[in-house]
Amino acid sequence: MIVIFGLIAGAALGLRSAHKRGGNRLDKAQYAAVGAIIGALLGLFATIGLEKLL
Repeated sequence: MIVIFGLIAGAALGLRSAHKRGGNRLDKAQYAAVGAIIGALLGLFATIGLEKLL
């Protein structure tokens, strides 16, 4: 569940960042994809960390 939240949040932040920089449609898609990958990886590490603690 944390991974999915990270994926969605990362995509939204990437999309917002590209929009603020004045990017076109493909720039926004690329920023959203990279943000989603980073968010999902952070969510994965958070999930693994929580599983190790509990």
